[in-house]
Amino acid sequence: MSNQLITQNVKAENFLRAEAELILDKARKEKAEKNKYLGDPITLSGVPIDIKVRGRYAWIAENAHQARKIDLETGKTTQIYRGHTGPVTCLAFCDRILGSGDQKILLTGSWDMTIKAWDTDTKALISSTPAHSDFVKTLLVIPSLNLLISGSSDKSVRFWDLSSVSTSSQLPSLGSISSHTRPVESLDAYIPQKSGPEKVEFVLFTANTMGVIKVWNMAKEGEGDRTIWRSTLRDELVHHRTRVNELIYGDGHLWTASTDDTIQVHPYPPPPSKEKPYPQITHTTAFKAVLPLYLQPQLDAEAFPYILAGTGDVIHVYDISTLDEPEFVREVEGHWHDVTHLRLWSREAKDGKSRELWVISASLDGTIRRWKLSELLLPAGSELEASPATAPVEAPNKPILSALTEEEERELAELMEDEDV
Repeated sequence: MSNQLITQNVKAENFLRAEAELILDKARKEKAEKNKYLGDPITLSGVPIDIKVRGRYAWIAENAHQARKIDLETGKTTQIYRGHTGPVTCLAFCDRILGSGDQKILLTGSWDMTIKAWDTDTKALISSTPAHSDFVKTLLVIPSLNLLISGSSDKSVRFWDLSSVSTSSQLPSLGSISSHTRPVESLDAYIPQKSGPEKVEFVLFTANTMGVIKVWNMAKEGEGDRTIWRSTLRDELVHHRTRVNELIYGDGHLWTASTDDTIQVHPYPPPPSKEKPYPQITHTTAFKAVLPLYLQPQLDAEAFPYILAGTGDVIHVYDISTLDEPEFVREVEGHWHDVTHLRLWSREAKDGKSRELWVISASLDGTIRRWKLSELLLPAGSELEASPATAPVEAPNKPILSALTEEEERELAELMEDEDV
């Protein structure tokens, strides 16, 4: 092929890409205006990359190098945790007084490759631990074991002792797993009932950006300063073609949302009698979030046989009364960019004597939105009403990219698109 023809093809490709981006940008601006009141939005100064809800507050990891605590009742920021030198990607909580259940320490992971511990009362930085050789992508705490698990773009999973987390000391390392060939994106675990001669303290699921899920038997060895967590590969699951964006285990089932446009559920450990897998839930765009309502401790599983899913800029509702035949219930608009997280919020009712159930959605459009669960579960065709008291969302044109390296800007740009990282 001649250089002239190559140049013409490149120009044509760039023109088509630019044309597609202009069309998409116009559609998003129109949707931002159309849906600006829906979901009682709270506008952020950055893009939410992770979110946790506890009580009336939401803690948000932002690309703007900080974590934020927001009062979900008022929409006001009550605390900002500053100290990372890169986007904050993940959050977790642990006890300040071990075993108390006080959850007074916030743990944050970042593109700056550190894990930081913060006092949630004073927002003071307690400690900073150099954790990985690349971005920290996900954190998981197992309170009963005083254990923090981190996954990273360096393709490793590492284990950290939380026994001294309330001190300024760096978190002691308790071992690692380095068998993934792509960045580790999602983690979850369960503690099995004790059975048989094999000593298994817990079972760990680790998922990467190629869609591979590894299952590990984890056992603790040694004593005192010589303690380490040993991993034995138990299974390798290849249900997905590309990145697993969210992974949730509960009630003997593993739920996964993937960039391959599917949500899948698999019994684990797999029963010998299950001859064929449950049907996939599919769509035309990537699933970034899944919320199985029946697994939420605040809900009666039989009364809420539903899952919520974030796909593109909408929320899907599915009835999973029969896992062999999941039924699409409705699609809810509200955001103008990808929905990345869905969380349940148990809200105190106005009478002060009961609780209301709400769902918090986070999106790459720079907002989190508040939805009454009973309204989300309405049948297809029902319209959600916008609150006239809510101020319109000022939709940012792009995420905050200041102080990022070229590599960080490239990864965040990929995060803002439907491409695999």
